[in-house]
Amino acid sequence: MFQEDGLSIEGWGRPFAASVCFVGVTLAGPAAATETIVVASERRAIALRDVASSISVLNEDEVLRVSPRAPAELLNRAAGTFVQSGSGREHLTAIRSPVLTGGAGAGSFLFLQDGVPLRAPGFANINALFHASFPFAQQVEIVRGPGDVAYGSNALHGAINVRTPDAGEAANLASLSYGSFQRTRAVVTGSTKRASTGISYLRDGGYRDNSGVDEFKSFSSIALGNSTLRITSHQLNQETAGFVIGDNAYEEDELRRTNPNPEAFRDVRHVLVSLETPFDRGGWSGTVTPYVRWTDMEFLQHFLPGDALEENEHTSLGFQSTAFRQLTDRLELTAGFDLDATRGSLREFQENPTVFSFVQGLHYDYNVDAVEAAPFARISYQATEKLRLQAGLRGTFTHYDYETEAEPGTVGRFQRPDDRTDDFSVATGKVAALYDLSDEQSVYLSLARGARPPQTTELYRIQINQDVSDIEPETLDSLELGWRADAGWGQMTIAGFAMKKENVFFRDADGFNVTDGETTHIGVEIEAVLPINDVLTISGSGTYAEHRYDFDRVVGNTSEVIEDGDFVDTAPKTLASARLLYTPNDRFTFEATYTHVGQYETNAANTVSYPGHDLLDLRAEIQLNDRVSIAGIARNVTDQRYARRADFAFGNERYFPGEERAGEVVLRARF
Repeated sequence: MFQEDGLSIEGWGRPFAASVCFVGVTLAGPAAATETIVVASERRAIALRDVASSISVLNEDEVLRVSPRAPAELLNRAAGTFVQSGSGREHLTAIRSPVLTGGAGAGSFLFLQDGVPLRAPGFANINALFHASFPFAQQVEIVRGPGDVAYGSNALHGAINVRTPDAGEAANLASLSYGSFQRTRAVVTGSTKRASTGISYLRDGGYRDNSGVDEFKSFSSIALGNSTLRITSHQLNQETAGFVIGDNAYEEDELRRTNPNPEAFRDVRHVLVSLETPFDRGGWSGTVTPYVRWTDMEFLQHFLPGDALEENEHTSLGFQSTAFRQLTDRLELTAGFDLDATRGSLREFQENPTVFSFVQGLHYDYNVDAVEAAPFARISYQATEKLRLQAGLRGTFTHYDYETEAEPGTVGRFQRPDDRTDDFSVATGKVAALYDLSDEQSVYLSLARGARPPQTTELYRIQINQDVSDIEPETLDSLELGWRADAGWGQMTIAGFAMKKENVFFRDADGFNVTDGETTHIGVEIEAVLPINDVLTISGSGTYAEHRYDFDRVVGNTSEVIEDGDFVDTAPKTLASARLLYTPNDRFTFEATYTHVGQYETNAANTVSYPGHDLLDLRAEIQLNDRVSIAGIARNVTDQRYARRADFAFGNERYFPGEERAGEVVLRARF
């Protein structure tokens, strides 16, 4: 069975199409390809070849083989995707974008668990992927570019959907692993005829000083008549390691494993409950999915002067609905309505003495009641036997009711708005055409607009010289052309895209929030899986992309003045992952994985950069008998000194150092 993964075109520092590196798709064996089915684009099972979007798919076999300690290890196999691991389970994400931080990093990507958003629309978090049930994933789908009209807020640059097993489909499997840096993990999954469940516990001693992690996850899928009740939970307690500071500090062995912020921590609790109910009546078929969501988090903001403590939580009640109707033999209508009602709060307090304008004492303390309603519709028309046309529209209406528990006004650099309400209306849409060149090849063309209303933190955790009324929804217009092939020689997808984003919200070098930025994004991505013979397969993904500022910004810190045409910082032009999979028989599997991250700028003025890195991982698994297997994993085999994240702030180069050579042994037993 073939699984589609990411593939990309790699410039390797040379002109655009200089070379191609294959990577990505997962293969369980060299048999003939089976049709890849996805749900992330339309909230129903649909063949990937019928989707006018770029979607990478990682299946259960690949999840087990990778045994990811963090989302980045798995997701960075896909084209156009670059997730930077931070300390513990923290991370930052890029999908056809720079690595985004703050509200933009939280609000520009839609993270889903079985099709339901992991966080409420206005209360996203840049680390939200750590809630997802990766240890139990049956399939992971990565949508690159603005989401289809079935998904709205936060699906600006892309979406990631982690699918757990349906009731009765989970393997009866237990695994125990031990690895470098005192890492131990136990995962158990099982099923009966009407239910599937799983638990995962991870204990990580930490690569760096005072950076240990305890993490618990669980999932359950229970059949209740025709409905499926899904319950996932996540609890995280981590000690957090901050940046190491200094020129190329990630290369210095005496600095790499130190922790300048031993006091930093993050504690998280998260529960998501949904009831997926299909229906088929009156010519309509589809699903209605009510859900309840709760999350609570506290962490020390070690990345800012003053180390303020943030406490935030939110509780949501909502539902998603999607319906399909065949109007004629050639015409299909899709319609739906989503509603999310959330109450959230945020409190920020700095115990440490004042540092610059980061003053000691209370910064913010507020509550927000939020309601988001979103109707959508799409028409699909089979114009000819080979040509399909699609057009869809989604309206998103957001209402925020903000109330401050702290005295309104300005304290240091922090501005507390008075009680207020805010309303935003955005329209997103997509028109697309798909054309079958043959039974094995097709092309698609799409023009889409994505948009996101501001996050509550962007509106109400503001700074001096900022006016809430000046903040507008971000918009992203995208043009994409793609080609797919699924034939006897293998699978391949090539996609080219050009995007323009307006009303970009980010923090400049003076530490102030900018609300009217513009950026452009253009690139090419490739995914492929190519069987060489019955036992050997090459697969891969690669990306060449340029992300540029499309405006000027003069700041007091003259070393970081933004000029139109500068590259956006933390945006590698080249990304690639290549894999060689060797399966001589059904008892032995060997995989070699090469990962490339190209050079990228670390400040907005493009005066400081990180050179990039190349890593090699090896994985092998032996089936000892019908029930028991043992696997060995060697990461960073060549013992490279590299940075997971490189940054420039407050006049300093700063890094999250990557780990040295590390090993892990995984014992699995089926019961």
